[in-house]
Amino acid sequence: MTAHPPRTPVAEPDVRWLSAEQQREWRSLMGLFMDLPPALDAQLKRDAGLNTFEYQVLAALSEAPARTLVLSDLAALARGSLSRLSHAVTRLERAGWVERRSCTDRAGRHTEARLTESGLARIEEAAPGHVAAVRRLVVDVLTPEQLAQLGAAARAISAATQAEPPGEGRVDGSC
Repeated sequence: MTAHPPRTPVAEPDVRWLSAEQQREWRSLMGLFMDLPPALDAQLKRDAGLNTFEYQVLAALSEAPARTLVLSDLAALARGSLSRLSHAVTRLERAGWVERRSCTDRAGRHTEARLTESGLARIEEAAPGHVAAVRRLVVDVLTPEQLAQLGAAARAISAATQAEPPGEGRVDGSC
C-alpha cells in the first residue's frame, strides 16, 4: 500500500485557519472535554450509583426554592434536552428521589419536578465524593488565578454557544 502525502487544506478566502499555537490550545481543550466528563461520571457511578446528568438534576433541585423546578428550567440548568431530562426524571422517580406533577398557573400548563426527602438525602450522600473528585481533578491542580481564568473562559464559551440559533434538541428555557 502506498502512503499518500498529507493533504493541505484548501485555502478559502473567508476561512480563518487556526495558527499552530491556537491549534495546540484547541486540542488541549478538546482533550479536557474528552477526559474530564468520563472521569467525573465514573466516580459518581462507582460511589453513588448516579450518572453526572442525574447528579446535576438532583443538585439543581436541591438548590431550588421548595426543591421544585419547571422541567424546561431544570433541563436548562442541567444542560440537557427535555427528552434527556424526561428519561432521567423517570429513573429518579423510580428510585423515589423525584416527583413529577402537572401544574397550571398564569403562564399556562407545565410540569414540575420536586426533590423528595429521599432524593435530598441521596444528593447529600453523593456530594462529598463528587466534590472530592472535582477538587482532585480540577480545583487543586490549578492556582486560584488559573481557576478564575478557566471559569471566565468557560462562561465566555457558554455564552457564545447560547448565542447560536436554537437547533435540534436545544433547550430555550421556556415553559
